[in-house]
Formats: sequence, structure tokens, C-alpha cells
Amino acid sequence: MSLSDWQTVKVDDIKALTKNALAMGPFGSNIKSDFFVPDGVPVVRGNNLNADRFNDNDFVFLTEEKADELSSANAFLDDIVFTHRGTLGQVGIIPKNSKYARYVVSQSQMKLTCDKKRVDPYFIFYFFRSPIGQHRLLQNTSTTGVPAISRPLTSLRNIEIPLPPLPEQHAIAHILGTFDDKIELNRRMNATLEAMARAIFKSWFVDFDPVWAKMEGEEPAGMDAETAALFPEVFEEVDGREVPTGWEISTIGFVLELAYGKALKESERLPGQIPIYGSNGQIGWHDEPLVKGPGIIVGRKGNPGTVVWSHTDFFPIDTTFYVTPKMQSMSLPYLYHELMLQSLPSLGSDSAVPGLNRNIAYMNSIVIPPAEVIKRFDTAVMPLFNLIYLNTMQSRTLAALRDTLLPRLISGEIRVPDVMLEAVET
Repeated sequence: MSLSDWQTVKVDDIKALTKNALAMGPFGSNIKSDFFVPDGVPVVRGNNLNADRFNDNDFVFLTEEKADELSSANAFLDDIVFTHRGTLGQVGIIPKNSKYARYVVSQSQMKLTCDKKRVDPYFIFYFFRSPIGQHRLLQNTSTTGVPAISRPLTSLRNIEIPLPPLPEQHAIAHILGTFDDKIELNRRMNATLEAMARAIFKSWFVDFDPVWAKMEGEEPAGMDAETAALFPEVFEEVDGREVPTGWEISTIGFVLELAYGKALKESERLPGQIPIYGSNGQIGWHDEPLVKGPGIIVGRKGNPGTVVWSHTDFFPIDTTFYVTPKMQSMSLPYLYHELMLQSLPSLGSDSAVPGLNRNIAYMNSIVIPPAEVIKRFDTAVMPLFNLIYLNTMQSRTLAALRDTLLPRLISGEIRVPDVMLEAVET
């Protein structure tokens, strides 16, 4: 197979023939925070372009009327969105299963509507996610002040794309999309598994459902008889709070230590399998851990109070704390869910760089169930944690395979077999 049937086209050649097929987001004065409302038409920002294809959550909203005013910046199904100012290189595509009928791109984004008679929008999306696409997208970047693409629409319009025939575009998009579909499925499965673990924790240790059930002469739902027998049938008041009889109330500082992470500059990080955590979650990899896993990381500076679980050994940097239990009966899964409910972000300071004061956090109260109840909780949730870890590792492998194939498929180094072309087309 040769590349003789491939063309070289410019973005301007493959945009749709409709008005505003290639358009900038509105001026900042037209999309200020004053215009945001609790619900309506979502605004696409950089955080929505950080996922594999598109993060269809975490929006601010405009009214339908305001979105109509900004019609040139409206984005719809299969439109491709680029960041031209701020975190450059971000590319997303409005997905086929999008939650909303339309979106408005922010003042830092621009959007492209493709001519589907000539191109598969997902092929174009993956081109811009490839190394060559990223290079061409960022070749006119200005780093003075806020990073930005100079003359963004003109730059985007003139980018050249190697374009195979439409059936091969569909096949390439299908291959790469299959990886992303499975990664997205794993993400959703993990969200469900995490919600199941939280629901068990809330039922046992916040709502005390087993105790209430026994008080009403019923068998606690969702647990075996041996576990149910560990819960009492009555409450008592401890330090002004009602808790199951025999349970205690103490402080976070009594049951755990928030130990300081350690500085690790990017220049000092070596390739490896150890996740590095900052206050925003995982930020990279290293070849040796600071802490043996599993473990809990708590944001200290920048994004204070965030709580993240690490399934493996890990390296928390100096913008974080990591949790060390002080009580033998206090398991990490129990402490993780307890800290998630502690509203730690609200304890951050209002300084230029927000920070979590651990001495203030230590004063928060915590329920201390009997050790055997905590053991049963671990037995109930650890299979969920393990499944989350397996899904996460599978997604990491799939992403690596996709990223290896991506530039080779997009450049034509690897060609799609004719049999696959026929299968995709049918």
C-alpha cells in the first residue's frame, strides 16, 4: 500500500461550508462571571479538554438567550475545540453521547466544524492530538505573558494535514476510538465502584443504618449475620453527638498524622512506575517511592484539602501531606472515606497560595468504631478498591498502546488493512 491516495490539505479546506465553521470564543467582556447561571448552556473551558476526548462535566452555564447572542461561539456535536490562550495544546471534541444539545466555547478557545463529506471529525481530532498535529498547532506560539497562539484563527486555518481517503479516515478514527471507548468505560466503572464504597461507609458510619434497623426489629440490609451482630441496638451521647453504644468520638490528630511530602523537581524525576502526587492529584512518575502504599495523599498547598488514594507505593511532593495512622485499629480505607467527608478544603487559608493548616485539621472530630467493625468494612470495600486498581492499570496500558499507534496511523506509517476498511464501512 502506498500513500499516493493521500492528500495534503489545509484546515481551511476541510471546514464546513456553514457560517462560523471556524470561530473564536467571545471577548471576555461578553462572557464574564456575571453572566453565569446555575443551569443552561454549558461553557467549554480548558478543564473540559483535559480528558482523553472531552470532559462533559464541571461546567459554568449561560442562559439560552446569552448563548444565542454568542451564536458564533456555539459548538455542537462533533465540533473540535482548541485552547489558543493559557494551557496550549488542549484539544477536545464534542462527543456523540454529549449531555447537552449545544455548548459555548470560552474566550480562551476556538472551534472547528468539519465538512463531513470530506473528513471524519474524529480523524482530524486525533491528528491534532498526535505529535505532528501538536507541533503544527503550537508552531506560532508566543510565550510573552500568558502563553498564546499568535493570530490563532489564521494559524489554525493554514495548518496542513495529511489526509487519507474518507474510508481510511473512518477506520483510523475507529481504531483509536476503540481504545478511548474502553478507557472511558473503565472510568465510569471506577466512578460507580467508588460510589458503592462511599455508600457503604455512609450507611455504616454516618447514617448508622444497621443500628436503626436493629432498633426497629429488622435485620440490617446488605450484610451477613456476623457483621450485623457487631452493631449495637441503641445509641448513646458522646461529646454532644449520638453514636452507636460503645463507639467513641475523638479528633483527627489523635488517630492519624499528616506527614509532610518531599520536594521533587521535574529535573530530578527519573522514568519509573511510581506515581508522583501533588495537591491536584497525580502529576507524573518516578523510579522510587517516598512512601510505601497503599496510602492517602492530602493537598497542603495550592489545592488544600483534596484527598486522593494511591493503590501502590507513591511519592507525595512538598505541596502535600500523606497519612500515617496512629491507631492500629484505624485502617487506611476507613480513614480515606472519613477524610473525604471532613470538608478539609474549607480549612484552607485565604493567603496568596492557599494552604491547609494541619493543626486546625487535627481538631476536627472523628467517629471511632470498634476495631472489628472497621475490619469488616475493609473486607467489604477492598474488592472494590482492587477492581478500581485493575481498571486503572488496564486504562494506562490501553492509553500507551493508543499513543504508540496514533502517530503511525495518522502519518500513514501503518496502513489499515482493506478488510478492516470494508468492515468499518459496513
